[in-house]
Formats: sequence, C-alpha cells, structure tokens
Amino acid sequence: MSVFSSNDFDGHEAVVFHNDPASGLKAIVGIHNTNLGPALGGCRMWPYETEDEAITDVLRLSKGMTYKAALAGLDYGGGKAVIIGDPRTEKTEALLRAMGRFVQTFAGRYQTAEDVGMTVGDMDVLRKETPYAHGISNGSGNPSPATAFGVYRGIVAAFRHRFGSPDLAGRTVAVQGVGSVGITLCRYLMEAGVELIVADIDPDRVRAAQETCGATAVAIDDIHRAEADVFAPCALGAVVNDRTVNEIQAEIVAGSANNQLAEARHGAILHDRGILYTPDYVINAGGLIDVAAEGPDYNSQAVLERVAGIEETLVRIFARAEKEGAAPETIADRMAEERFLGAIREAA
Repeated sequence: MSVFSSNDFDGHEAVVFHNDPASGLKAIVGIHNTNLGPALGGCRMWPYETEDEAITDVLRLSKGMTYKAALAGLDYGGGKAVIIGDPRTEKTEALLRAMGRFVQTFAGRYQTAEDVGMTVGDMDVLRKETPYAHGISNGSGNPSPATAFGVYRGIVAAFRHRFGSPDLAGRTVAVQGVGSVGITLCRYLMEAGVELIVADIDPDRVRAAQETCGATAVAIDDIHRAEADVFAPCALGAVVNDRTVNEIQAEIVAGSANNQLAEARHGAILHDRGILYTPDYVINAGGLIDVAAEGPDYNSQAVLERVAGIEETLVRIFARAEKEGAAPETIADRMAEERFLGAIREAA
C-alpha cells in the first residue's frame, strides 16, 4: 500500500516507519495534525496480518485523535503508534525500550500512552527512554476508568435526546467487549438499573461480567443484533460494516471502540434507519482527557468532572444534527474542524 494513495490518508503531517532488528520492534507512528498542539495518542500492539492493515489502523486512529482532542477542548493534536506483533508472546522489555527511543526521536511532537495490547507497566518501561510516555503508574495511571465514565455519560446524553429522559432504569444495553473499559462501563450501567447483554472473545471476561454485573451472555457474532435499546461496541473498530449495519436492532449505537464505522457510508445507513449513532471519538474521549491532565497537579476527581462534559457536548451535537437534518458524526466532524482548522486562521 502507498500511504499517500490510501483512502485513509487525510493530509497527515507524517507517517514514520521504524525497525529495530536487535529487539524485533516494527512500529509505525502517524501524526495527523498538530495545529492545536503536539500530537497525543496511544500506542497499540497488535498481530496485524499484513502491513497494509497496520498502516490503515495508524492512519485512521491518528486522524480520530485530532478530532477527539479538538472536541474535548484539549490543546493537543492527533497521533497514534502501532507495534506489529502479538503482545502476549512478542512483547519484551527490549522491544518496549526500543519503542521508547523511537518516541523520543519526535522530541515531543508525538507523545504516547496506553492502548490495545499495552499496559500501564509498559508505559513505565517506555518512560525509561522518553518523558513523552504518559499514563504511567505514578502519574495518571490506567485511563480506562475515565474512558468508561465518559461512555456512560454519553449513553445518558443519547437517552436524553432519543427518549427525552436520562433515566436508564429498566433499559437494555448490549456491550460488545468487556475488557477494562467494557467491564467498568457495565458496572456504571448496572448501578443505573440497566439490563446487560455481553459478548467477548475471552470467556473469562464474559464470566466476570455475568458474576459481577448479572449480565446475559450471547455469542460474539450475535451481540450486534441483540434486542436492546443500545448497542455498545467496546472492542476493536469497523464493527458497523456491510455485514452488520442492517442487522442492528438497537435504537442507539454508543460505545468506546475507535472507528466503529467501517466506512462513512455506514453512518449514513444508520441515520437513514433512524438509529442514533454517538460519534466514537466524542464519547470515548475520557481516557485522552485523563492522560492530558497528567502532571504534578493531577486530580482524578477534577478529571472526571471534565469527562462528564462529554454528555453536554453530545447533547449539542445531537441538537444541531436534528436542526440541520444531518447525521451526528457529520456535525461532530464540522465542530472539530471548526476548532483545529480555525487554529491556523487565528495564528495567521
């Protein structure tokens, strides 16, 4: 795949490939836009089947981070890193330290944090090589709780818009993926009186959701068509695709996964079907807000108060979308672009 001719290339400022033979590290960093500030985005380790898949991921994810930071009101741009490899069998301290040195070559223009396949402990190792690894154990730590809280407040916003009430009691939410974000979201929803349906590729995670949240389990291939008020994708992206888009039964799609729409046209299909889609980079911004607050004055309660603002941001997006007869993700894109593209005009 040529980066410049990729359908997912969108004026990215830089896409940098790195190979460290000594550790086996093969990584890519994508920097989408730095108009508002240095690019901040997680480092993902995943056993991509092809290099093209890794390139697609880094292009899509880094762009999403630009839009996420803009609508979260942060003075950061968008970037992302991917490491090609299986985190269960190929992750070593040597590889992580090599990744830290790679991040350091950007001298702060790209700054990283935990993502899929990475942990707080991994960020601690990167931090030995660079000050630009965030979400460390003696800093803000695991961003998953903040992400889950933001998704919960985003679901409340969707209910306010669709049903005219923030009350979730007696409603049903189907959660796809009950990892660290998904299971925390389940706890918030359970406390709000929600009936839960869950699915995950890891049976131990499913059992944990059943035991701690009283969830009903279904097969991973069936969760998107469960009879529920909300379908909450909380695993990997592209879950709303040609196969699934017309099978979704829920009135709302709202979850923590990045790039839930395989293509923009799938959002248009949801809109035409009357399904309220909650733009992923808006609802899942809690973790970014948390990491961005890391420093000597870090205060977890203050972070959650800021994350709660995701609810009102989404209410504004839904209202504007309804007024203009547009899909929510179209309006969210416009609002984000008004901020990060406007930064150039203000500087000029």
